[in-house]
Order: sequence, then structure tokens, then C-alpha cells
Amino acid sequence: PVALPGGEKAMHEPWRNAYAHLEKAFGWRKLGADYPDLPISRFLQQKPLETLDKMLANGINSPLASSAGRLFDAVAAVIGLCREEVSYEGQAAIELEVLASGYGTENAGHYGLDIDGQEPYILNWRSMWRGLLADLERGEEAGLIAARFHNTLGRGLSHLVTLCADSHSFKSIILTGGVFQNRLLLEDLSHRLRKQGYDVYTPAQIPANDGGICLGQGVIAAARRLEGMRS
Repeated sequence: PVALPGGEKAMHEPWRNAYAHLEKAFGWRKLGADYPDLPISRFLQQKPLETLDKMLANGINSPLASSAGRLFDAVAAVIGLCREEVSYEGQAAIELEVLASGYGTENAGHYGLDIDGQEPYILNWRSMWRGLLADLERGEEAGLIAARFHNTLGRGLSHLVTLCADSHSFKSIILTGGVFQNRLLLEDLSHRLRKQGYDVYTPAQIPANDGGICLGQGVIAAARRLEGMRS
């Protein structure tokens, strides 16, 4: 999980997510020393980073989040998409997907990605960020970087699922959540998992995003009410 400096503000200003991810992965001083001329470094230098550091250090209005959407926001901001602010939820992720689609993911390659520890397994983004920043420093196209990020996420999630499946002996996988409205990621991960012999299911009549969560909450509430009436 990565903290969201500013809470809900981080959902509307992707640069906050970018800073939180980069600070956690490298520390701002090291990042600024290693990549002083990157546009994202110069951009962040103009922001109130001391205030954000205090918020992050003391847990002030900086809730932890493991949302894939906030990771997409951070990557988009680092490569120059929707850096300052977005007009609607998911805008940065959508623009990142469009950019990757325009470039093509088939032969784009991928970044490194690590998985920490034993269960519960946690994806560690440090290697991914290192590779992405190195691409930016070399002047690689933003479309290539976006494509490599999508491929990296697909590979990482596939590996994560395999580890969990091996531990718990299951073969059926349901891919749901707002991130799987991303066609590139959904098709890539589905292909990887089916190739390994898993049965992969996706929502058909129920929304994959928060609408599905709301329906699930309603079903649970109804079940509890019925149980209470029986007792």
C-alpha cells in the first residue's frame, strides 16, 4: 500500500500519487540526485513537498491505499499525462491505456517487478519504477513506456495469481474491479492465465467497478436482514 497525501485530493491531482510512489520507492533526495533533469523531477520541485513529507511521516490526511487506479494515476503523471489534475475519476488511467494501445503492447517488452515475502504476497514496484525512469532519461516514447507498464502489470498479476493458486489449490479465477475495465490489461492477463490452465471469468451482467461492489453490499445487507428475521 502507498499513502495518498491529501486524501481525496490525491484522486484529483495525480502528481500527489506520483510523489508518494517515488518517495516510497527511492526517497525524494535520491530521486532528485539521480534524475534531476526529468520533467517530473522539475515539476515536483515546484510543489510543497516539505508539507507532503510531514503529512506522510505523521499519517496526517494520508490514508494507505492499494488501489490499482492510484498506481495508474502515478505512472500517468510521471510520463506527463494528467499531471496537474483530472476532470473525472479514472481519466489518467484511460489516457494511459489509450496511449499504450496506440503504440501496441505485443513487442514493447516490460519492466522488472518483484513480489515481497510469503503470503499475503505484495507486489513491489521499485524495479518497475527504476526501469520506467531509466526509459524517460533515455528519451523513450511515452507510448512505449505506457505499453511496457501494462505488460509489467499483466506479468506481475499473473505471477501473483499463480503463487496464490499453488498455495490454495484453485483453478478458477474471477477478474473484477474497476481496473479490469482496462481492455489491454484484461485481455493480457486473461490470456496469460488461460495459457496456464486456469478457468477465467469476468463480469457479464454486473459492473466490474464500484457498481458491482454496491450490488454485493446490498446482497450482504439483504442476507443479514433475512437471517435476522428468521431468528
